Amino acid sequence: MSSWKSTRRALLGALLLTGPLLAQESGALIDALIRKGILTVQEAEDIRADLVRESNTIPAHAFGGGKATDRLSVGMRVQAQYANIGTEIKGNPVRPVYTDQPFLRRMYLTLKAGVGGNWGATFTYDFASGYYDDAIVEWKPTPDLSFNFGLRKVAVGYEERASSGNLKSIERSGVTRYFVEGNNGRRLGAASYRIGAFLDGKKAINRNLNFVYTAAITDPERSDAFADASAAGDAATNHVAFWGTAGLAGKLASNGTWVAGFGAGHMPDRGGPGNTNFGRGYDLSLYSTYFDIQAGRFGLMAEYLTANVERGVSLTRDAKPAGWFIQPSLLLSESLEAVVRYQQLDTDGRGLNLGDVTRSAPSGGTMNKFDEWYAGLNLYLRGNDLKFQLGAFTAKSKETVTGAHAEATATGVRSQVQLQF
Repeated sequence: MSSWKSTRRALLGALLLTGPLLAQESGALIDALIRKGILTVQEAEDIRADLVRESNTIPAHAFGGGKATDRLSVGMRVQAQYANIGTEIKGNPVRPVYTDQPFLRRMYLTLKAGVGGNWGATFTYDFASGYYDDAIVEWKPTPDLSFNFGLRKVAVGYEERASSGNLKSIERSGVTRYFVEGNNGRRLGAASYRIGAFLDGKKAINRNLNFVYTAAITDPERSDAFADASAAGDAATNHVAFWGTAGLAGKLASNGTWVAGFGAGHMPDRGGPGNTNFGRGYDLSLYSTYFDIQAGRFGLMAEYLTANVERGVSLTRDAKPAGWFIQPSLLLSESLEAVVRYQQLDTDGRGLNLGDVTRSAPSGGTMNKFDEWYAGLNLYLRGNDLKFQLGAFTAKSKETVTGAHAEATATGVRSQVQLQF
């Protein structure tokens, strides 16, 4: 059998025949197939769903309360980190208090259920932060088309949409954090978690190439906590935001995979200087271009993000921040991977501090530009289901005003152990 569908059926059958070992081994096997370029991430997710549906097994002793429930699964992801980071401000002998601590980065509990007719639901709660992740009802009329209703991440922002369990650099890039994490007067709070209706689909162009696309209509503001989800509308939130992505996903002759595309989002009344001018007619638009390839042991991911923030600097000046990162990786063995990342960001006058873009870093003051080098190793003990990561980085924020140059540098190491099921 030479077609992908036939190969997938054969692979699925082999996994199903493992019986009691399925829950323990299939996750590591599928992760290995992704790394070797035999499966794309989306194909792997489809197989995981097929395994639950076609084997009709429950990975944990759980029972649904609804009469129509035909499947129910329980999952968890635990990530424990240690960070040692110090910041030095050029020309200032007094250094900010450094970071030196272990902490629980994530502790997800996920429930997934189906009620037949291609309808289901997913709910994830993070005990580490006290926030939720996904809370969606899903309808999947075909394997290549799905509709979500509720709260999840929009697809604009490729790195942000990727699962935190698959990150190769422990934390997402500072460029991504600046554009998508909560608006604190400097970061933009664009993309990431939103409440609304979402469409994800793909269309085969030929045997080795698919057209992939998404669309969403959501509330305009980022929603992190239960209070955000249940809050009443006001002048700043009584609008809808629009999102869309389009791209290509293909297979290489050497069993590798690649994906490339672009996306855009428009959020009415979410611009303005700081984070106290919402609802005053200043809009925010976000744009993304991305590329991700896995060819044998080599991987490369890159993304460029930019935004148009009306009156983003002051009531008389817009801001057009832009940033990019590139991240190559190489499997040194079946279980050990090396990763390097470089990134740059220019906020176009809106400003940032190191704590905004480098998680756990002491601030160093508000400046305009940022860049960072990261190098790390990933040890896959059971694929992404059990892995240890170690990374070191050096990051700089800088500003030049009327000939004067200010600079702050953060250096540190970060480690993480992850277990998920």
